[in-house]
Parts: sequence; C-alpha cells; structure tokens
Amino acid sequence: MTATQRAVELVEIAAAAAADKLASDIIAYDVSEQLVITDAFLLCSGSNDRQVRAIVDEIEEKLRKAGVRPVRREGEREGRWVLLDYLDVVVHVQHAEERVYYSLERLWKDCPRIPLPEPVGAGGPAAGGSAGTGGTAARGQR
Repeated sequence: MTATQRAVELVEIAAAAAADKLASDIIAYDVSEQLVITDAFLLCSGSNDRQVRAIVDEIEEKLRKAGVRPVRREGEREGRWVLLDYLDVVVHVQHAEERVYYSLERLWKDCPRIPLPEPVGAGGPAAGGSAGTGGTAARGQR
C-alpha cells in the first residue's frame, strides 16, 4: 500500500505553504506501510519560535482552502514542535534545535520519500543539506 493521491496532494500544498514562510529542510515520507493511522509525514523546520508559528499558520490556511482542517494540534503553545494531524497527513513543524535533537528523518529513513516540487524539495538532507544546518527550500528564491 502507498500513500493515497489525496495524501500526496495535501503534502504538496503543506510543503508549498511551509516554503512560502521560508521553512528549511522540507521532507515528506510515505509512512503508509509502517503506520495505519496516517499515509504521510511532512517535516520542516523554522529557525525560531516565531517562524515556527508563522509556518504553522500558513500551512493551516492553505490546507483550509483545500477543504481540510486538522483533527488534532499539539505543541502550539511552546512553538518548538507543532504537530498538525490531518488524518491522511501529519505535519511536524519543528524549531531547528528540536529537529536536530529528535532527528525524525533517522526514524523514518526506511520509508519512501514523497518527491516535492522544486523549489520546495530542494535543500533537504537528501539534497545535500541537513536538518538544522540552514539547508532551505525557499531561501534565495525570492
């Protein structure tokens, strides 16, 4: 089983929204073989708490326009690691320090990556950047 087309579509919308707010290290994984609760994870980083919140707000707005709302939100108060659960997709927006510390990429490295359109997919760990080191999907694109 692979991620549904709808899950991939939501990942692309969320990734583009994150890139609009200059999120770094944007990566998506198809976790449908490993988890029954969701099809895909989207991971991205912000350099500070304020940017994390801005990324979350933009993702929520763009996905709301696509007709979906999160069924669960966690971590918003602290602004260090915010989880948005859209059932088909779970979005993790992490402060760069948390991204390095928790290294979710290491946990999900055996899952297939979902390709993201350029420039969103540029700058993630597989593209030569690494979490928390400034690899970015959108910086320099404006």
